[in-house]
Amino acid sequence: MAMTGKMPRTTLPPGIAKVMKRLHYPLDVILLCVRWYVAYSLSLRDLEEKMAERGVEVDHSSVHRWVIKLVPLFEKAFRKHKRPVGKSWRMDETYIKVRGQWKYLYRAVDKAGKTIDFLLRAHRDKAAARRYFEKAMNQSDAPETVTMDKSGANLAAIQNINAEWEAPIEVRQVKYLNNIVEQDHRAIKRIINPMMGFKDFRCARIILSGIEVMNMIRKGQMKDLTITQTAAAQFYSLLV
Repeated sequence: MAMTGKMPRTTLPPGIAKVMKRLHYPLDVILLCVRWYVAYSLSLRDLEEKMAERGVEVDHSSVHRWVIKLVPLFEKAFRKHKRPVGKSWRMDETYIKVRGQWKYLYRAVDKAGKTIDFLLRAHRDKAAARRYFEKAMNQSDAPETVTMDKSGANLAAIQNINAEWEAPIEVRQVKYLNNIVEQDHRAIKRIINPMMGFKDFRCARIILSGIEVMNMIRKGQMKDLTITQTAAAQFYSLLV
């Protein structure tokens, strides 16, 4: 996306235009910064420096504000265009540091490696696992099988759900079958490592959702695409 000229804000959908109203920078600059932050291993100060090299003075706090305001819009739009996923899930949680404390990012992929869904929770217990499964199944319908590690909390959550369902979900607690989701965690961790931890739970949740959306786009999980669309073009098309 070029960084020359302004994209007319009147071309934006009304809801998005309202959010953009007080962000006093060219739209292409704002969207470029947001995409780079969730797509690459860059800190906010890295982005400030890279934009300065391109002749654009942007404070790192402005980039953070843009990310927090716009990423929820990208996620909401992406969910309308997300391809269906398989019925065999590999589920796991990984550690994310927020304000110096470990929190838990619940994630699952299907057997082809496509992301099912994700959810950041403060605790690692049955209630958190159940909340994750409910969110994921609301987006993608119920799986036929779920493969997980030996976590008693995750197993208890599925058993709790199965008690209320006519067609119970088969559970497999086989660690080596879960390698695919454990490997997939790395794509997320690679982006957040330069961030040196999050200062706020809400901001962590929003930024992680942007990283997950970009990761799913790279996996080809966005439908209604043209063959020539790059991941960057797909990302921008969600808003403009």
